[in-house]
Amino acid sequence: MNANIHIVEDEQSIVTLVEYNLSKEGFKVNSSTNGEDGFKAIKDTNPDLVLMDWMLPDLSGVEICKLLKKNEKYKNIPIIMLTAKGEEEDKVKALNIGADDYITKPFSFPELLARIKALLRRSKPSVAQDVITFDNLKIDRITRKVYRGNKQIDLGPIEYKLIDFFIKNPKRVYSREQLLTNVWGDNINVTSRTVDVHIRRLRQAINLEGTKDLIRTVRAAGYSLDN
Repeated sequence: MNANIHIVEDEQSIVTLVEYNLSKEGFKVNSSTNGEDGFKAIKDTNPDLVLMDWMLPDLSGVEICKLLKKNEKYKNIPIIMLTAKGEEEDKVKALNIGADDYITKPFSFPELLARIKALLRRSKPSVAQDVITFDNLKIDRITRKVYRGNKQIDLGPIEYKLIDFFIKNPKRVYSREQLLTNVWGDNINVTSRTVDVHIRRLRQAINLEGTKDLIRTVRAAGYSLDN
């Protein structure tokens, strides 16, 4: 699955283990070790799924979950609560505040992975599907091939990452900073001008003669995949 997952967990050993294993499965993973940083990072990157510890320094996972679910922009982000609490009433509380699932520590990674995949299939099919289409554009994530109608399109690695990111949330506008974070990563020293260059290359590749432009530029805001 080609999904972005953010872990908010203060136990570094858990973060290291989960991040390593999820990365091996093809997920892009970021993490925060306290509530304030986690809440800010989730708002900045809008991940496809959040793994949230129940008890966190400064701002608890429960409070973050409540804040996200009250916000129209973030309320649909799936959240799995990670906690040592195992009582029935705590599970009910987690679900009542808006968490989508709940797993008790210690947990096995295969079980966590199964829950993540099941939740993504239900809540974000555009992330979980191996073949996804928008208008007459098709991406085959298994072969990493892109088609416009029946014609295969050759894309560079960054252009492929861009279109695969856009197609997860068609018609949503992403700023250049959001694209830099989600496509290039936090540790890459590139500028917003770099985004414009690769968007132009992507446009030239997928907008075949006689077809409409699927990349929309929103002045002073960013770009989106739109028809």
